[in-house]
Amino acid sequence: MDLVPTVDIRDPSGLSLDALDAACADHGFFLLEGHGLDELIDRTWAATTAFFESTPANKEAIRRSPEAMLGWYDRELTKRKRDHKEVFDFIDPQIPADRSPNRWPADPEGFRSTMADFFDGFAALAADTLALVQATLGLDGETAAAHPSARATSTVRLNHYPVGDPVPAGERDGLNPLGDVALGHHTDPGVLTLLLQDDTGGLQAESREHGWIDVEPRPGTIVVNLGDTLQVWTNDRYKAAVHRVLPMTERGRYSIPFFSNPPRDCVIEPIPTLATAGPRYRPFTWREFIKGRADDNFADYGVDDIQIGRFAIAPTTGARA
Repeated sequence: MDLVPTVDIRDPSGLSLDALDAACADHGFFLLEGHGLDELIDRTWAATTAFFESTPANKEAIRRSPEAMLGWYDRELTKRKRDHKEVFDFIDPQIPADRSPNRWPADPEGFRSTMADFFDGFAALAADTLALVQATLGLDGETAAAHPSARATSTVRLNHYPVGDPVPAGERDGLNPLGDVALGHHTDPGVLTLLLQDDTGGLQAESREHGWIDVEPRPGTIVVNLGDTLQVWTNDRYKAAVHRVLPMTERGRYSIPFFSNPPRDCVIEPIPTLATAGPRYRPFTWREFIKGRADDNFADYGVDDIQIGRFAIAPTTGARA
């Protein structure tokens, strides 16, 4: 049985939607084909690898900090352990420069314009993917429209997982230890994530029924995983995808997630038609939730990062602490 089904976004069949529904309830992952973005994806991969292969000075000039939250970083924390990766984060490049926190590297040439094209293409695909999930849930048009994702709050991350520690040996004193895996188990806080992964492998999802399963690379597909917001909206019918990345042992790995998030002032709570037996979560705002998750990327406050279980009315069946 194919535990991570593939759905043609242009022409999903009833059978593939049944498989999507089962996967969303079990582990929160599926694959998209038929997206028509192959040329854009090729350009984005080329720009991504060129950036991470650029000089340390090029990356250091845009190092992230708690005051400058976007740019390059090589010592992010998950579950209070350091990830085995370096990252570059940005938001909508269409936001005017005088109002945008984006910080762009000097090299490679054309990097910003490529990332702007990527953001445009994946923002549109994220909206289409959410509509597909909402249709699978049987939501009417009015309810679906009241639970959107938002381009303005969505973000992109470029990931490079090297073999070994991403931080130079002379800079490791005082840092949290590396995790046992390249990226510790976690959920994404938003609505859903569109993920490009190269052919290296290492991504795993936690299935309710089968334990840890591989989300294997398949040429031409885009990985989709559900986030915490969607689990709350569905009142635990669908599962926010608990996932991790295994350590790289022979060669590095690249991945590119587009995090599709709800509107900034959104109040997140179960959809009434999906919570007829009673809501499992009290309402909370996206603003407070994402702030807690973002703050924990930089510092160890002595507790694990904020989870939706904090807002639970009854025991949840979703993300682990």
